[in-house]
Amino acid sequence: MKQAIMKHEAKFTKDLPGNKLHVSRAYDAPIEKVWRAWTQNDILDQWWAPRPFKAETKSMEFRPGGLWHYCMVGPNGERHWCRVAFEAVVPGKSFTATSGFCDEHGTPNNTLPLMHWHTRFLPTATGTTIDVTITFDKEADLQAIVQMGFEGGFTMGLNNLEEWLDA
Repeated sequence: MKQAIMKHEAKFTKDLPGNKLHVSRAYDAPIEKVWRAWTQNDILDQWWAPRPFKAETKSMEFRPGGLWHYCMVGPNGERHWCRVAFEAVVPGKSFTATSGFCDEHGTPNNTLPLMHWHTRFLPTATGTTIDVTITFDKEADLQAIVQMGFEGGFTMGLNNLEEWLDA
C-alpha cells in the first residue's frame, strides 16, 4: 500500500526535568470531527494503533470517571492491553486521562509507567491543532516510554488520523 503524503507533522518536545512530553499536530478538519475521532471508540479503532497493529476496543465510557479498555493487536495476533481512565472532559475543547498497560481484564500492570494526558483541541484558520501534554511520575518513566518507541508509534497513529479525516 502506498504511503499517503502528510500535510502536517507532529512536533515532539521533551522536558526531562519536568517529566513531560509535549506533542502538537495540525489537521485540516473542524474541531467537531477531530473531537469525535478522539472520543468515539469505533473511530479510534480505525486510527489509534501504528500499522501493522490495529486497535480493538473492549469497552469505552468517555466521561469523567469512565474507562477505555483496548488492545493493540499485532500482525501475528499478539495483544498488548491498555486502559485509559478519563478524569475531566470539556466537550469539544479538552480532556485529561491517565493511561497505562494492563491485562485483558483491565488489571493495571504496575511494572510499566503511567502516562497522564492533557489533550486540547485548538481552532486554527484551516482546522484544528491537537495539543497534548503527557506528564510522567518520574523522568525514568518518560525515558522508558520513549525507548519503547512511543514517538514513532504515536506519529504513525496521528498520520493515520489525518488519513481518516481526509477520507
